[in-house]
Amino acid sequence: MIEATDESVIAIHWPDPDRILRNTTYPEDHCLPQALRELARYFSGKPIAFEVPLQPEGTPFQREVWAALLTIRRGETRSYADIAAQIGRVNAARAVGLAIAKNPIPIMIPCHRVVGSNGKLTGFSGGLDRKQWLLELEQDSGV
Repeated sequence: MIEATDESVIAIHWPDPDRILRNTTYPEDHCLPQALRELARYFSGKPIAFEVPLQPEGTPFQREVWAALLTIRRGETRSYADIAAQIGRVNAARAVGLAIAKNPIPIMIPCHRVVGSNGKLTGFSGGLDRKQWLLELEQDSGV
């Protein structure tokens, strides 16, 4: 399920992708039709740069971490330590992990692209099976 104001997405809650994309009617000037189109394109494996406005609610630190996640390209992964270094807090990998766990807009803010320093999959709000599926979807699409 997607939560949104008229102007921006504020949360995606994890059921199955088909349920995220359920057919609901909103005025065309509401952001949800755009969000649904963009997610449908993503789930079909096509290249997409999410352009729907996002407005995640969180602390300044969390928002800083989530902004760093937006720099990870499709098909790439980074570690928690990489993100901590990117935001100038090299000793904050655990705090980064906690901020990532609070990401209210998974997929669009790609927290699934963050892995352990050893390259292994670690926690994900949608479950590790979905994290693996998302990473494979991005690899398989060749983008």
